[in-house]
Amino acid sequence: MTIPVLLSLATMVCGQEFRYSKIYPVPDLSFYPGVLTGLDILQQMDFEPLQGKRIAILCNQSAINRKGEHLLDFINSQWDITVKTIFTPEYGLFGRQDDDVRLSGKDDLDPVTGAKIINLFGRYVIPPKWSLTDVDLILIDITDPGIRYFTYMTTITKMMETASRLEIPVMVLDRPNPVRGDIMDGPVVRLGYQSFVGYHLVPIRHGLTVGEYSLMINEMGWVKDLARVDLTIIPMVNWERKMWYDETGLPEVVLAPNLKSLDATIMYIGTALVDGTNLSVGKGTDKPYFRIGAPWIAGLYLYDTIQQLELPGVKFSAVSFTPQKIQRIAEIPAYTGQTCNGLELTITDRDVFDPLLTAASIIVVIEQLYPHQFKWNGDYIDKLIGYDLLRIFVAQKKKPEYLPARWAHDVIRFAEFRQRFLLY
Repeated sequence: MTIPVLLSLATMVCGQEFRYSKIYPVPDLSFYPGVLTGLDILQQMDFEPLQGKRIAILCNQSAINRKGEHLLDFINSQWDITVKTIFTPEYGLFGRQDDDVRLSGKDDLDPVTGAKIINLFGRYVIPPKWSLTDVDLILIDITDPGIRYFTYMTTITKMMETASRLEIPVMVLDRPNPVRGDIMDGPVVRLGYQSFVGYHLVPIRHGLTVGEYSLMINEMGWVKDLARVDLTIIPMVNWERKMWYDETGLPEVVLAPNLKSLDATIMYIGTALVDGTNLSVGKGTDKPYFRIGAPWIAGLYLYDTIQQLELPGVKFSAVSFTPQKIQRIAEIPAYTGQTCNGLELTITDRDVFDPLLTAASIIVVIEQLYPHQFKWNGDYIDKLIGYDLLRIFVAQKKKPEYLPARWAHDVIRFAEFRQRFLLY
């Protein structure tokens, strides 16, 4: 049973008006082959909206144009734009977890613009007031994977919160949702279960672009004290909601250290739930998020049991693997140096593959086969799912195929709610 909701394609609503936000008008470029991101559009306009301004930028390695050129490499050539501060989300400016982000002595400095670099996932979660002194505009250009567990939209929210308090306008350059914009899946976070990996009341797979999500946050007042910001979104051109990222014609981007491909990002929608258990999800191997196992699992027995579920769009293989600490990745993998037995997953048809049902089914089955060895990782699974749904479901010994019905109502309601914020 597959519950993800697919919406019919929606074209961008010309002249659409919002109370607190503006959608920057762009020319008709439908004749152009391929997708143009907000950055491409801004470049086509010769950065006119930024001319004469002192700006702060929130970005990472994904802020590239169609030619693969990074925003920071060419914005400095615009003679009347001054970059004061560069903010980065989790994994830093280069999408890594290593010390190479230390660029210049004691401070982190961008060698191109000379601006100070501040990471907003660590010492600072909220931009410090001093980092935005004399800033006229905050520019945001990040590819969000379209998955609620990812912290990028939480960081953007914290940026908007600070911008509202300091009365600094914000401009978001829109980018595609890599895992399509017409599919939603998973429970909505319940009040009392919100965290940095589940900050807003959206499903796990929300189907929004970063611009649409920012618009929703701003119009709904989903920041501290219901504050709003003077928000402008520069939309994309030629993006369709049914597109996977590799169908956009845009350069491939590694979104995180363990998400090196589009298939990995799709798999992560589901297997990230394994981080809420005492199982290994393949970190410390060459197949993170494609493997699930533990030293106490009999791989062939698990394989035979999972095969009986006939889950669509995925192939399983029994596998043994030994996680190792990987250079330049700070996290120490579960069961480092120990041989784990379990499953390796391969996507055979991404259009029918249900990553959430697949991963949750594997977790349910492993708990049923190994009730004494299997454990939850504290309450982290509740933060990932959005509330205590999966723990209660497992405790009740329910069949995995009943899971999607538990969040179907959430998905249907959210699909209706988000309609007013769709730009495409």
